[in-house]
Amino acid sequence: MLYPKMNQARSIIDLSGVWGFRLGTDAEPEGHIEKLECPEVIAVPASYNDQKDDPAYRHHYGWAFYQREIVVPAYMKNERRVLRFDAVTHNAKVYLNQELVMTHKGGFLPFEIDITDLIPAGEKALLGVAVDNRVNHGTLPVGNEDVAFFGSDNPGIPSVESAKQTRKKQNFPNFDFFNFSGIHRPVRIYTTPVSYIEDIVLVPDISGRDGIVRYEVRTGGAPSDKEVTVKILDEEGKCVASAAGRKGTVTIPDARLWWPYPGEPYLYRAEVTYGEDVYEESFGIRTVKVEGTSFLINGEPFYFKGFGKHEDSPFHGRGIDVCLDVKDVNLIHWLHANSFRTSHYPYAEEMYALCDREGIVIIDETPAVGINGGGARDPYQNANMREHHEDVIRDLVARDKNHPCVVMWSMGNEPDTENFPQSAYDYWHSLYELTHSVDPQERPVTFVCCQNHYEKDIVTRTMDVVCLNRYYGWYNLSGDLEAASYALNMELDFWEKIGKPVMMTEYGADAIPGVHNCVPEMFSEEYQMDYYKMHSDAFDKRDFFIGEQVWNFADFATIQGCMRADGNKKGLFTRDRRPKLAAHYFRERWGKIPEFGYKKK
Repeated sequence: MLYPKMNQARSIIDLSGVWGFRLGTDAEPEGHIEKLECPEVIAVPASYNDQKDDPAYRHHYGWAFYQREIVVPAYMKNERRVLRFDAVTHNAKVYLNQELVMTHKGGFLPFEIDITDLIPAGEKALLGVAVDNRVNHGTLPVGNEDVAFFGSDNPGIPSVESAKQTRKKQNFPNFDFFNFSGIHRPVRIYTTPVSYIEDIVLVPDISGRDGIVRYEVRTGGAPSDKEVTVKILDEEGKCVASAAGRKGTVTIPDARLWWPYPGEPYLYRAEVTYGEDVYEESFGIRTVKVEGTSFLINGEPFYFKGFGKHEDSPFHGRGIDVCLDVKDVNLIHWLHANSFRTSHYPYAEEMYALCDREGIVIIDETPAVGINGGGARDPYQNANMREHHEDVIRDLVARDKNHPCVVMWSMGNEPDTENFPQSAYDYWHSLYELTHSVDPQERPVTFVCCQNHYEKDIVTRTMDVVCLNRYYGWYNLSGDLEAASYALNMELDFWEKIGKPVMMTEYGADAIPGVHNCVPEMFSEEYQMDYYKMHSDAFDKRDFFIGEQVWNFADFATIQGCMRADGNKKGLFTRDRRPKLAAHYFRERWGKIPEFGYKKK
C-alpha cells in the first residue's frame, strides 16, 4: 500500500481537524448508525483520552463515535477516489451516510476503501467512524480479562473479591503503556487515474562500486496497454538509470550508498510511470546481513546505540505529532545515538521517512506485546490471535518494505517462552518463517525476549539476532548493583555459547526528575546513571555483543497503579524532553563508540 502523495497525477484532501464526537458503550454498533446530535468536539488525528479533563474520557471502555461532513470536489469526477485511514486504535467501523462500508482490525497500520462509486463527485456525505478501544486475548496488544499488568487485587480477600464483581467494566492491558485510543493518524481522500500504480517493490544490492536494484511494479484498475517505465533519480533529480516493464533490474553506476548517521544516508527516487499515473518512491542502496556474531550494514559490522521509544506526548497521547518527531530525531543526533525500536507497535509512516532522510536505524516491531499468561495458561492456544498476528506481519512488511532505515523485523515483545516452551517454539518459529517469506529484502528477523529462565527458552536462540530485555538491578536484585553485575555477566556468558549476535533491547531504571542522592539509591538520577555504567562494563568486553538500546528514550504514560507514579520514569528524557543525568552520560559514551567496527573480531 503506497503512502498518499500529491503530484501531477494524484491529489489529496486532508480530513484532519475538528470532528464531532461521542463516547459510546461496549455495545457493538450495527450496520446503521444515527447521526450524532449535539456532538462534542475532538481533534483528529490524536488520542481522545486526554482532550477533555473527564474520567469518562481517560478511562473509557468500549466504542466511541466520530463524525464529520466531507465533500468530493466535482473536478475529481474522472478519477479514482480512495478514503484512507493511517491508524485507528484498535478496531474500526467506517460509515458513509450512516451505513457501514468497511471494518478493520488492528490499531497501528493503514487501511482504505475505494469510494469512487460511493460518493459521486460534487456531492457531500456524512463520514462516521466507530472506534473500539477494548483489549483482550484476541487483540494485539493483548489485554487480560480482570487483572492489570501490575495488578494489586489481593485475590482471596472476601471484600476485594466482592468489589471486583461490582466494579465498572474496564480495560486491563497486559502491557506497560497507556491504552491510548482513537483516530491516531491522518485521514485522507486521495485520487489516482483509473489505471493506477498499486504498489512498488524495491530490492537494493551492491556490486563493486555499482548499486543494483531489483524492482516490481503492481498495477490496478481499468486495463491499460500502456507500458510501465522506471527512472532512478538522484538527489538532484538527474536520471542515473532507467528500465521498462513491470519487473526488472537496474544498475546505478558509482552508486552512493545509504549509511547510518553520522554517515551519509543518501536517497534515490524511483519514478514510476504507468499511463497517466506517476509515483515516486524514495529508497537507499544498502545491504543488511547477519554473519556469525556480527550485524552487517553494507558489509560492515554495525553497533546499535539507542533505545526503545513510544509514540507518546501530552494531550496528543499516541496521535501523530510531526513536530515532536523532528525534536526526537534531533535529540537522537545530540545523544550520538543511531537507532531505536518501534516499541511496541508500528509507528506513523512519517517517522520512517524522517529516519530514512536522517540516517537513523529502526527495528520495526508489531503490536504483539502481552502474549503472556504468567505461567497460568498457555497463551498460544488462541487461533484468533494467531491469524491476526499473521495479518499484521504481512501488512507491516508490505507497508515498510522499501525503507532503508528498517534493518530488522521484531515479531513481538516479551512473550512467554519458558512456561510452555514447545508451544512458544511452534508459534514463533512459524511466524519467523512467515516474516522471512514476505520480506523481499530478506532482512533479519527477531523477537524481543522477556527476563526469563533462559535455559528453558528454546525459541530466542533460534532468532537471527538475540534481543534481550533485562532488568538486573531494578526488577531483579533491586538496588544491589554488585549482585546485579554478577547475574548479568553470568547470563551473557550463557548467550555467548549460542553463537549468535546478541543485543540488549531493554534495560533501565526509573529516575524521578530532580531526585538526587549523594549515595545513589533507586529512583534517583544518580542510581539510574550508575545502573547504566554497570551494564556498559559488561557489554564492552564481549565481542558477540552488538548493541545497547536503553529503556526508554523518554518518560511515558501508563495505566495507573502502585508500580507507577505518573507513568514510567525510565526515560533518558522527561516526557517533555528535558535531559536527566543519564542522557549526558550516554551522550559522552556514545560519542566515543563508532557506528562500525566497534567490536574487533
